[in-house]
Amino acid sequence: MKVALLAHEKFPDRAKTAVGVLRYADYDVVAVLDRDNDGTRVSDHVPDVQDAPVVASMSDVPDDVDALIIGISPIGGAFEASWRPDVRNALERGCDVYSGLHYFLGEDEEFAELAAEHGAELWDVRKPPEDLGVADGVADSVDATVVATVGTDCSVGKMTATRELYEAAREEGLDAAFVATGQTGILIEGEGIPIDRVVSDFAAGAVERMVLEAGADHDYVFVEGQASIVHPAYSGVTASIVHGAQPDHLVLCHEAGRDSVHGYDQQLPPVESFVDRYESFAGPVADADVIGGMLNTRGVADNEAAREAVANFGDAIDAPADDPVRFGPDTVLEVIR
Repeated sequence: MKVALLAHEKFPDRAKTAVGVLRYADYDVVAVLDRDNDGTRVSDHVPDVQDAPVVASMSDVPDDVDALIIGISPIGGAFEASWRPDVRNALERGCDVYSGLHYFLGEDEEFAELAAEHGAELWDVRKPPEDLGVADGVADSVDATVVATVGTDCSVGKMTATRELYEAAREEGLDAAFVATGQTGILIEGEGIPIDRVVSDFAAGAVERMVLEAGADHDYVFVEGQASIVHPAYSGVTASIVHGAQPDHLVLCHEAGRDSVHGYDQQLPPVESFVDRYESFAGPVADADVIGGMLNTRGVADNEAAREAVANFGDAIDAPADDPVRFGPDTVLEVIR
């Protein structure tokens, strides 16, 4: 399927959904919409994903595109008015639109009418199922090894780390499943539940449901983490994933150089403190240990410095560490095996 990615004024550093789709999804990306980078190519900004032209608007996208994906999500998941012409253009062509925003395009009167008129689909990825309930505390009953990624902050690479572990496990012949808990993971996998949109009483239950389903059919279950236990806004999502999944193991994710909470005036605690924070928090429901770390070194200039940063991170948390994109996830995967 041919898709375009909307990432105006955010590509690539603040367009993690767009970058995640470029790296992992089974889509043919024909263009990225970013008016600030019009005339460049994806490879000019991100060298290790599929390449495509960066264009100013949907009007510059080939006519045979099948879907427009909203590849960015501002804090709060709002829809920006400046995106409306591109979504309108897509729908008028009969092009589907996939969105991971908290603003549901299907409830937008103009978009709903255009979709119906032109035979297009509006997929609001962050719309959870309606039949969710509270957790029963039974995710630990599965025979599978359950591994959840956790983070020092949001946007440090938890989805990427989870996906890299999952794909490496599959390549080695392990029977593994990926549990998608956020909009990017759901867009890539084609299924999942957006935990940050679920009623708080049911959030852990939603994670539990997915782990039970995946654990019934697979030997390894990799659960995509969200946010951080110390995040002033999003810690509730983290809590629901850790308690709902009742994981056997945790993989701690961090970004090199990150010392304050993304988007907030709050210093992060020392990295080494997160091992005890997460193990203690999980403890009442799961005897989960931090068995490895994943360091995002995208801001580190060269490989030698990046390897040193990964080594220092591993020493700080007293566990094997990788940068899953730059160097691969094999060190941590071997510990999980």
